[in-house]
Amino acid sequence: MRLLSFFLLFVSWFGIAQDKFDTAASSAYQKQLDKEYADPKESPLMEQDFKTFKGLDFYPIDAKYIVQAKLVKSQSEKPFEMKTTGTRRPMYVKYGEARFILDGKSCKLNIYRNIELSKKEGYHDYLFLPFSDLTSGKETYIGGRYIELRETKGETVTIDFNRAFNPYCAYNHNYSCPIVPLENDLAVEIKAGVKKFHD
Repeated sequence: MRLLSFFLLFVSWFGIAQDKFDTAASSAYQKQLDKEYADPKESPLMEQDFKTFKGLDFYPIDAKYIVQAKLVKSQSEKPFEMKTTGTRRPMYVKYGEARFILDGKSCKLNIYRNIELSKKEGYHDYLFLPFSDLTSGKETYIGGRYIELRETKGETVTIDFNRAFNPYCAYNHNYSCPIVPLENDLAVEIKAGVKKFHD
């Protein structure tokens, strides 16, 4: 019994420690995002918005929305033109599919690679995950949100929805932003990450 109790205590402690680690990373990411958006040199905000900007509106950080997804990497995918909110048509290629369970529902999201960006130093392993969900157009930006990922060699990928952010065009119409593909529309609520900017 003592051994079993110790084992359960260890599992419980490890789980809590892991959650704290994950959510601490989420919090650090959000603070960095706030810092960037408050800097006129880096921010997509329009000039008049800086007068009242006190930080982005985030959902409370929740470890529930840090999911370990099965990664099914694509084979021999052809590059395609990603539709944007403007006339720009950047070339992307499908990197793979992330499959996971959330709120008891099976979910699947396509992950993409921006071909031109991947040629730049420091971005060779950069991946793009656009998505929309049942909060889109209500509590979050109607056009969906993005998550940045890095290429992984394993068969799983960690998706932290607490790091979901809005396209720049949610703040400034001068930007041209990739439109979330229909296949990346989730039939669940993702109450994590950045909320919409203006009500």
